[in-house]
Amino acid sequence: MKQFTNITTLIFDFGGVLINLDLARCIQNFRDLGVKNFENHLSNVGQKGFFLQFEKGEISVEQFRKEIRSLAQIPLTDTQIDKAWCSFLCDIPIEKLEILSKLKEKFRLLLLSNTNRMHIETIGMEEFSKSGKTIFDFFDKCYFSYEMGMAKPDAEIFEAVLADAGVAANECLFLDDGHKNIETANKLGIQTYLVEMNEDLSFLLEPETWK
Repeated sequence: MKQFTNITTLIFDFGGVLINLDLARCIQNFRDLGVKNFENHLSNVGQKGFFLQFEKGEISVEQFRKEIRSLAQIPLTDTQIDKAWCSFLCDIPIEKLEILSKLKEKFRLLLLSNTNRMHIETIGMEEFSKSGKTIFDFFDKCYFSYEMGMAKPDAEIFEAVLADAGVAANECLFLDDGHKNIETANKLGIQTYLVEMNEDLSFLLEPETWK
């Protein structure tokens, strides 16, 4: 088991680390709406084009829907687009919420996510609330790409988080499912852990994980 040294702060990614993702379902739902080759624009670990613009807050929800309609080249309602887009996100296992609650007793917890307003303010918030709490009960602070105007794996977003949190890089453990994000964090001196799909994170509660 990997061990981590002198950690004061845990920085969690959201999609693929805490909340389960279903890219195939999202792609199929858009195909069903008539959006062809949707898989060319979307991935689990990094977006491009107007999807990236949406995650960086450079375009509004309305503009995002307009771009989807342009891809589809057929009339689609807001509800059809929103439902298909939000089907990318599934659930947060209750066990992970319990782990976060226990970790918060010992560490400062931060959330750093490439996400967009539609995802986090609908499915994201709902999944955290099923425990009777809000997302802000689990984390000392949340950093969302669409609010910050920057996104992983660019170094600037990590540097902004470290500066805002007032924490040294080597005191942080960053957990993410994206190799490029992990590589950037490593270069900045942040301790890291690459999370595999559906991985059990209970090892974070074991005393031997921490030096």
